[in-house]
Amino acid sequence: MQLDPAQIAALAAIAFAGALIFGITGFGAALVTIPLATHLVPLQFALALFALSDLANALRIGLENPRHAVRAEWIRLMPMILAGTAVGVTVLVHLPRTAAMLALGVFVVGFAFYGLLFRPSAAAISPRWAWVAGFTGGITSTLFGAGGPPYAMYLSRRRLAKEQFRATMGFAAMTSISLRVTAFLITGLLLDKSVWIAAAAVVPTSYVGISVANHLYLRISRDALLRAVFVMLLFSGGSLVYRALV
Repeated sequence: MQLDPAQIAALAAIAFAGALIFGITGFGAALVTIPLATHLVPLQFALALFALSDLANALRIGLENPRHAVRAEWIRLMPMILAGTAVGVTVLVHLPRTAAMLALGVFVVGFAFYGLLFRPSAAAISPRWAWVAGFTGGITSTLFGAGGPPYAMYLSRRRLAKEQFRATMGFAAMTSISLRVTAFLITGLLLDKSVWIAAAAVVPTSYVGISVANHLYLRISRDALLRAVFVMLLFSGGSLVYRALV
């Protein structure tokens, strides 16, 4: 598809916002970028485009302080991320556009309600939940571009320090997004030259967003930012559900 300069500029602005959120929280970029981008471009185009910027963001965060990452948690997640990615990309290439938009909207709204209403116990959960989180995240990563929420739900209950959580999320994201990009190359979603033209603006802009986030990371309350993001997700997810149903 052909994009005009205004569309590319809007996609770059969306990428900046997503990178800012990802840089501060360690996840959540695609929950913002994909619903907003689908108002401008088809879902599969948005997934392919932001897979590239998400990979750049994940590499930046994951390799920033790798010594803080808890490798044992990453190793538990990795096999099922691979399995979930295979299932997710199989569903994606056969899912009608309206059904995909509705599913994404319901997923985003559901996660927003979870974040606003649910306050998890401080008790640590079993490491066996890594299998569920990895598989679910692999599926949602390829279907919706959002593997982070299942990983975050799991890691937030593993009693990790703030730096450990952010670095381990970066490792999980690198794994998940690298597999997503590979799957999109195999299925042809990343063979559209328009995706790469848009990426020439989107990827550098997201890199700037990560740089800004690194300066704000210690100054902004993560909880306050997440609450604001969850409210925004209610509206963006709700708009997708409305568009799919009318």
